[in-house]
Amino acid sequence: MSPGKREKHEILVTYGDKPELMAFQLAEAAGLAERIGDRHKRVGLKPNLVVPRPASQGATTHPEIVRGLIGYLQHQGFTHLSILEGSWVGERTEDAFSVCGYRKLAADTGVELVDTQQDHSQTYDCRGMYLAICDRALAVDFMINLPVLKGHCQTLLTCALKNTKGLIPNQEKRRFHTLGLHKPIAHLNTRIRSDFILVDGICGDLDFEEGGNPVPAGRMAAAYDPVLIDAWAAAQLGYTVEEIPYLVLAERLGIGTADLSHALIRELSDPIPTDRKLIRPGLKVKQLTSFIQEDRACSACYAALVFALSRMGEHERLRLPRPISIGQGFKGKKGVLGVGNCTRECAQFLGGCPPQTLEVLNFLRQQLL
Repeated sequence: MSPGKREKHEILVTYGDKPELMAFQLAEAAGLAERIGDRHKRVGLKPNLVVPRPASQGATTHPEIVRGLIGYLQHQGFTHLSILEGSWVGERTEDAFSVCGYRKLAADTGVELVDTQQDHSQTYDCRGMYLAICDRALAVDFMINLPVLKGHCQTLLTCALKNTKGLIPNQEKRRFHTLGLHKPIAHLNTRIRSDFILVDGICGDLDFEEGGNPVPAGRMAAAYDPVLIDAWAAAQLGYTVEEIPYLVLAERLGIGTADLSHALIRELSDPIPTDRKLIRPGLKVKQLTSFIQEDRACSACYAALVFALSRMGEHERLRLPRPISIGQGFKGKKGVLGVGNCTRECAQFLGGCPPQTLEVLNFLRQQLL
């Protein structure tokens, strides 16, 4: 299949601890340059810099990912590149650019930084909802969406579709909350482009958009359909599509498909153990990992178990037989309860490399019956 005809139901996934290289490889595997076409097109890159916090805290897009993507694009001959973002109402984008490493990134690569908090905006009919959108967001010819895969205190999930909220003025952001978030998020994406999505799943937060409880997962994913990649992202956190209303509505509006059953998920690499000591866990994650006995677990497998435990109620967790074994160190060893292919010698185990969070959640709950 040629890149120009690449089917929108494909999701590319890679694992590792080198975000810059992973981003370059995903763009290459996705045939991104051929998809964009004309090297004179204006290409926008939209990370998530909701707050001025380092990416290791689970809230913001790793600058190494954007660096890898810029390196790929410049190598392919694209020169009209810009990074566009507007932090949330309580923060200054300029601070986020500095703290999150984007000021240095821009200086190193010669790419323009655009603070949409300082941009002009106009109101557009977004399939029945009139929404204000920043001028620079609609001036690009090709938009690359670079969200963080993380939880959210109101919408449960924030990934590609919600990440476009950084391209509207602050006054409109406030109004989105009065409108209930889900409906305006879906309608906004009928007007703002997400031509290519590269998801930062290195260490997204457990359940809060501002970070503080990062869950090391060591993965990244790419797709051309923002609804499909968000449906995949929801599954990584242990949610069904129906639990995220803006996903359901976005599909109805024709933005993309949320049907994962027909998605072609192509893994470019195998999961690997990564050094979780580099990412400081918050109190919630520490509490959840007290149920886990880990020995050289791959980050994606480990994250699936952490997110599944988070979805369970406290009374459910307390009834689980402890500890839950996970990791390559359990190959050939006996145990009571295990998650992942490496724990197949446990009396009860769930296979998968890595298993999906919803599968882990259902498996753990079955042990309580």
